[in-house]
Amino acid sequence: MNDLLAQVATNTDTSRNAGNAVLFETVLTIMDIRSAAGLRVLAVNILGRFLLNSDKNIRYVALTSLLRLVQSDHSAVQRHRPTVVECLREPDASLSRRALELSLALVNSSNVRAMTQELQGFLEYCPRDLRADCASGILLAAERFAPTKRWHIDTILRVLTTAGSHVRDDAVANLTQLIGGAQELHAYSVRCLYRALAQDISQQPLVQVAAWCIGEYGDLLLEGSCEETEPLQVEEEEVLALLERVLQSHMSLPATRGYALTALMKLSTRLHGDNNRIRQVVSIYGSCLDVELQQRAVEYNTLFRKYDHMRAAVLEKMPLVERGSSQVDEEAKESKAAAQLLEADPVPTEPQASKLLDLLDLLGGTSGDVQQRPPLDPSPEGTLIHLLDLPCAPPAPAPIPNLKVFEREGLQLILSFVRPPGTPALLLITVTATNISEGDVTHFICQAAVPKSFQLQLQAPSGDTVPAQGGLPVTQLLRILNPNKAPLRLKLRLTYNHFGHSVQEIFEVNNLPEETWQ
Repeated sequence: MNDLLAQVATNTDTSRNAGNAVLFETVLTIMDIRSAAGLRVLAVNILGRFLLNSDKNIRYVALTSLLRLVQSDHSAVQRHRPTVVECLREPDASLSRRALELSLALVNSSNVRAMTQELQGFLEYCPRDLRADCASGILLAAERFAPTKRWHIDTILRVLTTAGSHVRDDAVANLTQLIGGAQELHAYSVRCLYRALAQDISQQPLVQVAAWCIGEYGDLLLEGSCEETEPLQVEEEEVLALLERVLQSHMSLPATRGYALTALMKLSTRLHGDNNRIRQVVSIYGSCLDVELQQRAVEYNTLFRKYDHMRAAVLEKMPLVERGSSQVDEEAKESKAAAQLLEADPVPTEPQASKLLDLLDLLGGTSGDVQQRPPLDPSPEGTLIHLLDLPCAPPAPAPIPNLKVFEREGLQLILSFVRPPGTPALLLITVTATNISEGDVTHFICQAAVPKSFQLQLQAPSGDTVPAQGGLPVTQLLRILNPNKAPLRLKLRLTYNHFGHSVQEIFEVNNLPEETWQ
């Protein structure tokens, strides 16, 4: 079989589309069977020649097939990296998108500098609908393969400067965490960010990171020149004026103004000049229409007036944060703790019941929140229960068993259920996606639909990438209101990329446990 495929692959005439079709089917056959390593390299080389074809359809087919092969034959596909990068400049949107996906898949520790430079160049002129994917891909590649912390910081800064409005929501937190953990780069980072902020205040994530960094390390900005940057002489008034400009700009979001206001407050302990200007700016926002900003300004004014002796201690530099403790980890811990609480069925002890009843006696009324009524006895506690005539609530229901609703190529979807005791018509469904395959599941989206008699609310997922080999799962919460207690039917649609393929699955879940709706 291998000899036959090799003969067809080497002797087919490619001057016509019929020959290209035969070659492509040959490549698909080589990919789908247990072929020899040399034959797979030959198949990759054929796809590499397809990338040089003048026909856009053939180039698209080649990019799609190489994306499928990049996981299993990474080194062979790497040989065609320059041609793939050239395809980023294609005017056709579908070709450039596929070339972007393949380019991101080709990034590794040995070529991360060169590939990131190419991708950053593409980010500057790519269509708007590709900027979010390109920016996210560069940030993920930098976080995974960064050779040095300084290179990592420079890469994120360039992405924020070029396409700050298209980056992920966690880019600001990741960069501040990265800068905070690199003590040797504090002076370098604050100077680079100050320069970038002075040139452009329209990119909100960049402005937020710059304001945070200036507030934390403003004293280093005013000190002597940093060896790793060009000489920069900055006066205190210039720094304050720049932050005031951010506060007054119509482009600044409320969150950005909060960063700038906090930076000004922290500079009151970092700078050596008079703080009257800072106090005046802070007092202005004490009557701001934005409640969050107004609350911060009022608290800062109170700190100036009543607790000025504590201001330096309250506004000292933030402690170092361990990288890796992400919001996803916290959510996973909370979910695990909630599951443990559901598994247990605690029974209140006699002293706890007595304390609760004593409290009710002090309040002089009854409560509908008591979960379990202790047995009557001739003791004073029992008499007190009889006098209060507390309503008797049923015991907590048993946990609802989990349900596996989807499994394909290592990707599993499991539903777990909770019905809050106080709202029997409400059902909370936690969708947990896990991946035990060898390749990451990216661009993962889970959508749900219910009959018209139900009300459905989808919470934001914890992420859009399900890591390979049993990594941290992706979770999403569904809130379903079932006032009529009708049997629940759920339709799910999954879209994701796996092993270079774009997958879409639509299916119904009709075997939900009766406890979810009865």
